[in-house]
Amino acid sequence: MMLKLFSIVSCLLLILSLHITVPASALDDKKEKQPIVITSQSLTADNKKHIAIFEGSVVAKSEEITIYSDKMTVHSDTEGNNITKLHADGNVKVHKNDTALFADEAIYFNEEEKIIFTGNPKAVQKGNVITGSEIIFYIEDERAIVQKSRVVLQNRKALK
Repeated sequence: MMLKLFSIVSCLLLILSLHITVPASALDDKKEKQPIVITSQSLTADNKKHIAIFEGSVVAKSEEITIYSDKMTVHSDTEGNNITKLHADGNVKVHKNDTALFADEAIYFNEEEKIIFTGNPKAVQKGNVITGSEIIFYIEDERAIVQKSRVVLQNRKALK
């Protein structure tokens, strides 16, 4: 029993202190990824499946981005050292710089550095609003692809 508890705690500590690195040769082109810190009301870890399920007021925060949700499932590689995917479900909010994205569900893919938002997704930036059936947000590039889009742009100057 004590060994199992130690294993779960070890998994938790690995998840909370993840450093996702890149080869030294790539550092010139891309900065090293920073750790992701996740807080919640409860955590269930499954070492065999390499997942951790966070529930209740979940906040996942990295240096550049913050993700809020009711529930979040974190998938790691087989060694348990790197996050491969985050699945946020329920009241999802993502903040990066002056951009906020909202949805019922979002899936973050670490390798591609993208988040796919579904379930009434909406992006807001400087008063402009984009909605659609699906929003794919590329974090590093700060660009989005929107399916079935509707865009409301703030008209700061009147048309003549």
